[in-house]
Amino acid sequence: MSLGSERKAVQEPFLRYAVEAGWEYLPPKEALRLRGGEESPLLRTVFIEQIQRLNPGVVDSVVKAEEVLSRLVRVRPNIEGNLEAWEYLKGLKTVFVEAERRERNVRLLDAANIEANRFHVTDEFTFTNGTHTIRPDVVFLVNGIPVIVLETKAATRGEGIAEAFDQIRRYHQEAPDLMAQAQLFALTHLVQFFYGATWSLSRKTLFNWKEESGAGDFETLVKSFVAPRRVLRVLTDYILFARKDGELSKVILRPHQMRAVERVLARAHDPQKRRGLVWHTQGSGKTYTMLTIARLLIEDPRFENPTVLLIVDRNELEQQLFQNLEAIGFGHVHLANSKRHLRDLLKADTRGLIVSMIHKFDDMPVNLNPRRNIFVLVDEAHRSTGGDLGNYLMGALPHATFIGFTGTPIDRTAHGKGTFKTFGTDDPQGYLDKYSIRESIEDGTTVPLHYQLAPNDLIVDREAMEREFWAAAELEGVADVEEINRVLDRAVTLTNMLKNPERVDKIARFVAEHFKSYVQPMGYKAFLVAVDREACVLYKEALDRYLPPEWSAVVISTGHNDPPHLKRYHLSEEEETRLRKAFRKPGENPQIFIVTEKLLTGYDAPILYCMYLDKPLRDHVLLQAIARVNRPYESEDGQRKTTGLILDFVGIFDNLERALAFDSKDVSGVVEGIEVLRERFAELMRQGRAAYLTPDRASVAYDDKLAEEVLLRFRDKKLREGFYRYFRQLEELYEILSPDPFLRPYLEDYQRLLEMYRLLRAAYEPHVPVDKSFLRKTAQIVQQHSHTSAVREPQETYELGPEALLTLLAEEKRATVKVFNLLKELHRLVEEKGRAAPYLLSIGERAEEIRRRFEEQQIESQQALRELEELVRQLNAAHAERESSPLSQQAFAVEWWLRTHGVDASQAMQVANDMEAAFAEFPHWTHSAKQEGDLRARLYKSLMGIGVKEVVAWTDAILNFLRRAAE
Repeated sequence: MSLGSERKAVQEPFLRYAVEAGWEYLPPKEALRLRGGEESPLLRTVFIEQIQRLNPGVVDSVVKAEEVLSRLVRVRPNIEGNLEAWEYLKGLKTVFVEAERRERNVRLLDAANIEANRFHVTDEFTFTNGTHTIRPDVVFLVNGIPVIVLETKAATRGEGIAEAFDQIRRYHQEAPDLMAQAQLFALTHLVQFFYGATWSLSRKTLFNWKEESGAGDFETLVKSFVAPRRVLRVLTDYILFARKDGELSKVILRPHQMRAVERVLARAHDPQKRRGLVWHTQGSGKTYTMLTIARLLIEDPRFENPTVLLIVDRNELEQQLFQNLEAIGFGHVHLANSKRHLRDLLKADTRGLIVSMIHKFDDMPVNLNPRRNIFVLVDEAHRSTGGDLGNYLMGALPHATFIGFTGTPIDRTAHGKGTFKTFGTDDPQGYLDKYSIRESIEDGTTVPLHYQLAPNDLIVDREAMEREFWAAAELEGVADVEEINRVLDRAVTLTNMLKNPERVDKIARFVAEHFKSYVQPMGYKAFLVAVDREACVLYKEALDRYLPPEWSAVVISTGHNDPPHLKRYHLSEEEETRLRKAFRKPGENPQIFIVTEKLLTGYDAPILYCMYLDKPLRDHVLLQAIARVNRPYESEDGQRKTTGLILDFVGIFDNLERALAFDSKDVSGVVEGIEVLRERFAELMRQGRAAYLTPDRASVAYDDKLAEEVLLRFRDKKLREGFYRYFRQLEELYEILSPDPFLRPYLEDYQRLLEMYRLLRAAYEPHVPVDKSFLRKTAQIVQQHSHTSAVREPQETYELGPEALLTLLAEEKRATVKVFNLLKELHRLVEEKGRAAPYLLSIGERAEEIRRRFEEQQIESQQALRELEELVRQLNAAHAERESSPLSQQAFAVEWWLRTHGVDASQAMQVANDMEAAFAEFPHWTHSAKQEGDLRARLYKSLMGIGVKEVVAWTDAILNFLRRAAE
């Protein structure tokens, strides 16, 4: 078996393991028969049988079943339609039952009784919508409905996962009718295994199943991912749709979220234990975990129609939760409008979901509702149950189960110990489930943070900070921004210093320059956090002197008695929503939000990279604020955010341990100085100089001999891919640090490494557009300074074709450089002209085979060049023959293929003439199974007529070759 074969080494083992896990394999032809044609995304026959079996008395005829099928197939070909398809899977859609004269819910899956479902897996799933045709490698179908689309790549393809992801994105664009049904996708090339939710196609929502599941070998990875029971659970319980600022998005819970859900449900079912504390660090999806738990508690018959209370401590969070609840299929939700309303709801023994703010429990009478099946989910538990409010809450509901959730670790203070006492007594370590900051960084759920202290003359007076901020007794274990604000209201000297007009102007000028030099070139955005609302206004006016006014916006809470200079910056709810939405999008204004309290919690904008911090913060408030910049992000052109940056103007990070009252093991790695990145860059440059750079050569740009040395040295694929990984690390650090003066001693060598990377990618990976793949600041070097490498595109403006290749052959270049130039131009020629001239695909395959043998050192430069010269001569001859041939493109391609496989010219022409008539008779053979079968029979007969023995294999090869040209 070839290790490099996608089908043999990856796809076929995947199918085998899926069958062993409980899926029934359908050969493509059988799947097509059950579908009723390539235009159908469902196995119609299976669907119609299963929907009647799962819905006795509701879907009681084939006509009714086909009506539901028709509705499902016609959902809108976008994310809104995908939501509708998911609602069908969830059993939320209805049909009218004539006998009962009412609507009844219709079930497409039976999550409780796994044996009642049918699980099919098939491969080479050709689907057409009349305009485009796609062919996913593997599709999983439950009760005839496609639910998972899988792309496999050869294990030897270094860019395999990226290529597979691009294909999944293309499927969404070209065949949204199919992708509107599918709920998950997966990508694998044996070594790695990634998955994600359909219609959620950012790189940051692509998750590594191998790392998250802890599975090692490929068999375990596959079987654990596609286990039918798990797939049903994910489809019905762990997919959520939510609207943010009017836009629909889709989420699949990660393994740590699923684990927490299962643990909380188990705790809720445990009669001996009534408490639990869940710490899932900021940015790891805590809100979605809570909402999933709430829904499952209500839906689970074991809990006998319970009451679930979602408790928050902030009006903004209450509204946010309420909006999310509507988006994920909750029915009626009770929003407690007042203390009296909440008391009445509990006294009346209200079932279902109640959303309330914690302060509405103030003065609540004891034993208001002693029922046991009451479950209280408390958000931000480290502050929500402080003081008497927690006592009132627990006294009113004496037998309820209380689960606290926090996005920050519990602090070491008396307050923190109280949180453990309230929620953590039933677990030895204090936590029912824990997903730490370090785990989230390792998983890629969040990115690491780095801080930089502003220049000394811009940092606030340290004595005033010490006297009026650090020494304030109220600050120990501070859990709420309001507590910080109360301290700062009394810190008159410090606050006045922070708002000193001269200082504000200096910082605004610094921020403007820093943003233009460091942040904006990467395509990211920033927060400026000021000490209070008035300071926000001062900063806005100062920033407008140095940046276009539309670049920044103030987002502050409003007050009825605000003076005119604050009222100028009040925003209506609609205007604030518009700004929040625009901020999340690249290339749109505003690019800087100026805030003091609003948006420091609960607002997620992954494009946010830098926080300019000019407000003293501590403990939970500091962790929550800086977590705004730790969300992963990937731009449409593939640039990934690998870190977030805090620029500190108040000196908080001068002594980080003092600023965070947590156990060091809980916050280790949360934020490090920018010096760590500088040290890492310097170390990588030392490694690069030692391992890759030739000391006596300044550049690889114009020296063919040096270029040849580099190309030959990196023929070994492992060595080459090691260099690629090294350079990408280096480039990411350069992107963050540039234009730091620290980089100056390294720039010349960085450029040499860049040229080497460019040379190797252009030579060995012609399918990758090299210059477009660079991060923005490196791309600037390419545009301004980098020379055209020795492996280059032709400079003349002649038509791309055999003439271009003959010109390259005649150039005075060294053999290795000629080999790569020819390979590159052949690749371009096949990519650009292969569809119009299918015979080129055959030439392209032979060129790739020469490339492979050359890279694997089976042949040397001279032999590779001789074989390529022969290939170019054949190409030239084919081109000339094509010009004079009376045959169609497809028939000529058949003749060419046969001749290059040793068939006599007259016999090849005989088959081509036979097939000319067949192609005219069956013009839709690539989209119609019947026409393909008829065409195949004609080709069998023609090949047998000239004495070919391997008729089936040759027919498969020729039709696959022609189909590739048609795609």
